[in-house]
Amino acid sequence: MNIVFDLDGTLIDSAPDIQAVAEQILGKLGKVPLTLEETRSFIGEGAPVLVSKMMAARGIPETPESHAQIYGDFVAQYEFAVERAVFYPGVVDALAVLMAAGHKLGLCTNKPELPARAVMKHMGMEPIFSAFVAGGMMDSRKPAPDMLHKTIADLGGGPTLYVGDSEIDAETARRAGVPFALYTEGYRKSPVEQLPHDWTFDHFDTLPGIAAEALAAQILAQ
Repeated sequence: MNIVFDLDGTLIDSAPDIQAVAEQILGKLGKVPLTLEETRSFIGEGAPVLVSKMMAARGIPETPESHAQIYGDFVAQYEFAVERAVFYPGVVDALAVLMAAGHKLGLCTNKPELPARAVMKHMGMEPIFSAFVAGGMMDSRKPAPDMLHKTIADLGGGPTLYVGDSEIDAETARRAGVPFALYTEGYRKSPVEQLPHDWTFDHFDTLPGIAAEALAAQILAQ
């Protein structure tokens, strides 16, 4: 079975790296840094939206020109912001178990391609994923289903489970018609019951069992 993952807030907590980049940019503008809580709440819809939310939170007037300038500065530093990201508990072991069980793993993230590749390389994730689709690689972003559909196609198609942490991920799975497992310890802002999902989990040691259930359910449905 294919198992496709979101990245930030699902496999890794990258908020400290993003917060550090935002702090440098806001500092140059004489603005107060973002808190870690603010940073986590801004993640999920891609870097352009994050920059817009950061500007609004610090009272920086947004025009196409001002956004382009700050976004350019943000992305230039974001590619190299990898030192503070950490895996969520149990992720490394769970990925190993899923691979050993024969599942094909993919990554589908709104994080821009270069920063996503950089953090994957830094954390040794490159050999794990057989398909990778990141922000900017397609004309649309999640929650549009195109990125998830492309990831699944690159894995060869077939039964798929999507794993994510946020409202964006839940809506992406719904639009794509793909079963969804919600990791509840990421960057979610809404109550769990308000998000469409098929499974929830708060530790990755339970994910292999969910994957087995998802595969069995999809086989029965064929």
